[in-house]
Amino acid sequence: MAAGGVGELELRVAIGFNGHVPRGLICHPDREHLVYPLGCTVVIQKLQDKQQTFLRGHTDSITSVVLSRDGEYVASGQVTSMGFRADIILWDFQKKELLARLSLHKGKIEALAFSPNSFYLVSLGGQDDGSVVVWDVAKRELICQGPASPRTAGNATIVACSSCRDSVFVTAGNETIQVWEVDILTGRMQPTLCRTGHLRRVVTCVTMSDDGTYFCAGTSSGDIVKMSTSDKVMISFGPQKHKFSLGVTALRLLNRGNSIVCTGGGIVALCVGPNYKVIKKVQVQGGVTSMTCRGQGHQFFVGTNECQIYRFNYTAFKEELIVVSHKEAIHDVVFVPGISDLFATCSKGDIRVWYTPDGRERLRIVVPNLTCHAVDITKDGFSIISGWDDSKIRAFTPKTGRGMYVIEYAHGLGVTAIAGTSDSKRIISGGGEGQVRVWKIGEKTQKLVEVLKEHTSAVSCIQIKKDDRECVTASLDGTCVIWDIVNFRRKQMVLANTMFKCVCYHPEEYQIITSGTDRKVGYWEVYDGSLVREVRASESGPINGMDITSDGPCFVTGGDDHLVKLWDYNEGTVTHVGVGHSGNITRLKICPGKKYIVSVSAGGAILVWKYPALD
Repeated sequence: MAAGGVGELELRVAIGFNGHVPRGLICHPDREHLVYPLGCTVVIQKLQDKQQTFLRGHTDSITSVVLSRDGEYVASGQVTSMGFRADIILWDFQKKELLARLSLHKGKIEALAFSPNSFYLVSLGGQDDGSVVVWDVAKRELICQGPASPRTAGNATIVACSSCRDSVFVTAGNETIQVWEVDILTGRMQPTLCRTGHLRRVVTCVTMSDDGTYFCAGTSSGDIVKMSTSDKVMISFGPQKHKFSLGVTALRLLNRGNSIVCTGGGIVALCVGPNYKVIKKVQVQGGVTSMTCRGQGHQFFVGTNECQIYRFNYTAFKEELIVVSHKEAIHDVVFVPGISDLFATCSKGDIRVWYTPDGRERLRIVVPNLTCHAVDITKDGFSIISGWDDSKIRAFTPKTGRGMYVIEYAHGLGVTAIAGTSDSKRIISGGGEGQVRVWKIGEKTQKLVEVLKEHTSAVSCIQIKKDDRECVTASLDGTCVIWDIVNFRRKQMVLANTMFKCVCYHPEEYQIITSGTDRKVGYWEVYDGSLVREVRASESGPINGMDITSDGPCFVTGGDDHLVKLWDYNEGTVTHVGVGHSGNITRLKICPGKKYIVSVSAGGAILVWKYPALD
C-alpha cells in the first residue's frame, strides 16, 4: 500500500512505442532485450517472448533514453513545465531499480550519453536550458557544466561520447559541432568548435568510429559530414549529388567503409564507400528516428515516427514489423462481450483489435484520412460498429475486418458516440450536433427508427440498460438524459455546471454515475434525477473516461491528470492508483471477469493493468 492506504495498480502490458524520441530505441548488449520509452515509462522488452518490465519514476513524457556500453545502467530524461527542473533518472538495469535522480536542467532533457567505461554521464538541456552537464556516475554528482553551444551558433540537440576515451564527447545541432575534453582533476571542460569551411548544416545524428579518431554527422540536408576528433576539422562529406531525401536521421558505421543510413523519408539503406553509394535499400512506414544493432550487427532494429519497430536481417536486408501501435490519440476502447482477452481501440485512420495478455495486434481495419470517434462490439459478437468524423456509421466483421454496411449521413457533425443493444438488433448513436438516433439493424437493411432531440452539443457517451428499454446519454452541454427507447421520450434529465464526458449505469440500474470537466464524480438517482453524492475525482484536469465492474462494488476513472484510479463505489474513495501515462487518458474499460483494466490515451499509448485482488 502507498501512503494514505491507497494501493498501486500493477502494470502488466504496455502497447506502444514513442517513435518521436530521437535515438530512443536501444538493443541491450546482452542481445536479449530492447529498451524504449512510452509516455513516462521506460519499457524493457524481451526479444524472445515479448515479456515486459517497466521503469517508472518520471512525472512527464520521457524525451531521451540511453544505455551504458556494459548494459549496467539506463539513464532517462523527461520534459517538464517551462522554468521547472527536468529530472534525469539513473537506473540499475539488472535490478530494475532507481539509483539516483539528477536535477539541474530546466524544461527538457534534450539528449544523454554515457562515456565508454560508464564513468560519466553527459546530459544536454533543451532550448530553454542550453547547458551541457557532466555527471559522475559512481558518486551520482555533478562534475562540471557550461553552455552547450557558442552564442553565435544555434542550439545543440545531440551529444555523443568517444568510443574509447571517457574524457571526450561531441555536441552538435543547428550549425554547431564541438568536441569537448573534460579535465576531472580541475572539474572543467574545454570545447573546441569544429571547422567545416563554408559548409553550414543542421546535424541530426552523430556516430563515433570504433577507434575514436573520427566521427560522422548526419544532416537534415541529406548528406554526412566526416570530422577528425583530434584536429577538429572536416575530412570529407557526401554524397555529393544524390543526397538522402528528408535528411539522415540515423547512421551506423560498419567494417570496410560500409554504413547503414536511415532517413526521415523512411529509407533504410546499405551504403558503400565515402560517397555512400546505395547498394540495398528498404522503405519502412514513417521517418526513421532510431536505429540500434544487436551484437555485431547481424540483426538491427529501426524505430519510426509512425510508432513502429522493425527488425532487420543484415545479410538478407529484409524488414520484419515487430511492434505496432497507434500514432494518434485513441478515442475509445471496448472489450469483446464476455471475453477478457480481446479488446478493440479506435483512432485516426483505423480500428485495431488486440490480444490482452501480450498486447499483440490481431486485426487492423484501415479507413484512411478519417477519424473514428467511437467503437462498440455487438453483444452477439458478429459486428464491430463505429462512428466516424465523416458522419457515417460503419460496421465490420470482427474476424476479418471486412466491411458489412455503411450508414450514410448518420449525423450532421460527425458520429461521436455509439452503442449496440443487447439483442444486437438496434444501434443508438450520438452526434456532434447533439441528436440521439435509434437505428434498426437487419441482415441487409439499416433503418432510422427515431430521432431524439434534447441535447444542444455533442453527445459524448451512451449507455444502454440490460433490458434494452432505456438508455442514458451524456453531452458536452452539461446534461445527461435518460431516454425511454421503446416509446422514444425523455424520462429524466440531470444538469450540472460541467461538460459531461462519461456516464455509467450501476449494475442494479437504480443509479448512474457521471463525470466531466468539473473533475467530480456525481451519483444520480435514475428515478427522479436527484443528485445523491458528489466526490472530487481529480485535482488537475477533466475526467474523460469511466467504467464500472459488472457486479458494481468498484469503478475506474481516468483523465487529464494521467492517473488511472480505482474507486470503492459505496465509500466513494480511491483504493488504487495507476501511474504510467504521460498523455491525457481518453477512455478506460474493466474487462469481463475483472482480470484487467485497459486505459488509452491521447498520446496513443495503451496500458493494461492487473485488476487488484480486493478484500
